[in-house]
Amino acid sequence: MAADRPVSGLADEPVDHRFKALPPDAEGLTVGALAAERRNLFTGGFTTPVLALSAESVEHNLALLETYAQRHGLAFAPHGKTSMSPQLFARQLEHGAWGITAAVPHQARVYRAYGIRRIFLANELVDAAALRWLAAELDADPEFRFVCYVDSVRGVELMDGALRAAGASRPVDVVVELGAGEGARTGVRTEAECAAVADAVAATGTLRLVGVAGYEAEVPDASGERVRDWLRRLVALAVGFDRAGRFAADEEIVISAGGSAWFDAVADVFAQIPELSAPVLKLLRSGAYVSHDDGRYRRLTPFNRVPEEGELQPAFRLWAQVVSRPSADQAFLNAGKRDAAYDLDLPEAQVVRSGRDGAVRPAAGLSVTGLSDQHTWVRTEPGAELEVGDWVGMGLSHPCTSFDKWQLIPLVAADGTVTDYIRTFF
Repeated sequence: MAADRPVSGLADEPVDHRFKALPPDAEGLTVGALAAERRNLFTGGFTTPVLALSAESVEHNLALLETYAQRHGLAFAPHGKTSMSPQLFARQLEHGAWGITAAVPHQARVYRAYGIRRIFLANELVDAAALRWLAAELDADPEFRFVCYVDSVRGVELMDGALRAAGASRPVDVVVELGAGEGARTGVRTEAECAAVADAVAATGTLRLVGVAGYEAEVPDASGERVRDWLRRLVALAVGFDRAGRFAADEEIVISAGGSAWFDAVADVFAQIPELSAPVLKLLRSGAYVSHDDGRYRRLTPFNRVPEEGELQPAFRLWAQVVSRPSADQAFLNAGKRDAAYDLDLPEAQVVRSGRDGAVRPAAGLSVTGLSDQHTWVRTEPGAELEVGDWVGMGLSHPCTSFDKWQLIPLVAADGTVTDYIRTFF
C-alpha cells in the first residue's frame, strides 16, 4: 500500500533559519535544490551540531522488517510517532506496510495530510474535537480505514456521544485493549472487564468491534515467558469473543501487538492463532526499527535473541564539535539536550574526525558523562587524542526522542554525500 499523496512537495520547502545545521549559504534554496547539490556533510558548509541519518542503514532496516513480517505471516503498521516523517512513511508503505500506527490525534492528522489510508491509533480516542475530525474524514473518504483502542465503558460512552453529535455516518472500528497486567500502562485489566467494554461497544451505533490489541512491552518484569503468557491471554480473548459472536466485522478480525522489543514473541504466539470465523489480521506495530539506535533497542532487539533472522543497523549519528578542552581529562562538545536523545541513555562517542585534515579514527578513550542544554560532557582518558575543532560522531539511544529534535535531517551516504533531507512533523 502506498500513500495517495506524494511527498515530493516537501522538496519545494525553502531552506532557512528554521532548520538546524543546514548550510547558511543555502538560504533561499528549496530543499530539493539543496539535495540536488549533493553536498558533503563535512565539507559542504553544514554547521555543528548536525544529526545525520545513514541512507544505507535506513534502507537495510526497511527491507529487513519487510521480509521478517512476510516470513512470519504478519501484517505491519509501524508506529509513526518514532519519526513523524511522511517520507519514511512512504518508504515503509513501499516496503509492504499495511498502514501506519499513531498515538494521538495530531499524528493521525499528519498522516491524513499525506494521504495515509490505513491508520491504527494505539490509544483510546475520547477527544470530542478529534472525533468530529475523524467522523468527517471517514465520511469524506470511503477507502479510509481507521482502527483505535477502547479500554473503558466510560471511554465508549464519550466516543459514542461525540460521534453522534458529529452526525457520523460511518461507525468507527475499535479493538478492546487488554492491559499487560497490574501496574502496566493503559488497557483493561481483566477478561470480565473486557467483556463489559465489548458489550458497551455493541450497544452503540457509532462503534464497531473488530478485534483485540495491546502492548506487550508493558508486561511488568518482562521476560520472554511473561510476554508470551500475556500474548496467549490476548489470543484467548480474541477466540472467546469470536465464539461469543462479539465481533461486528465479518471480513477480518484484528489481533495486534508488537513493539520493538518483543516482536519475536509476538510472531511465535500469533503463529498459533487458531482458525476463527473470519480471516485474522495479525498486526505488528514496531516503529523504532527504521532508524534503530545505539542504546536501548540495540540491547533489546529480538534479533539479538534470534540472530538467524538478521540484524538491524543503527542509522543515526550526531556530529558535534569540540569547543572547549579545559583540562587533560575533560572536553566539551557543542551539542546538548536540545540535540540528542537522553531520556534512556547518554550518547555514545564512536568516532573522531580531525579538524585539521579530516582523518577519521575511533573515539578511543572518550566517554560521554553528561549533557547540559547545549554541551556534551566528555571524559578523556590519558593519551586520548582530541583537540578543539575536532568533530565527534556519537551514536544515540531511543529513536522516538531523537527524531523529534530535528525538523530536517540530512540523509547521508557512506561517503558523506547528503542525498536527501528527511522532514519531520512533531
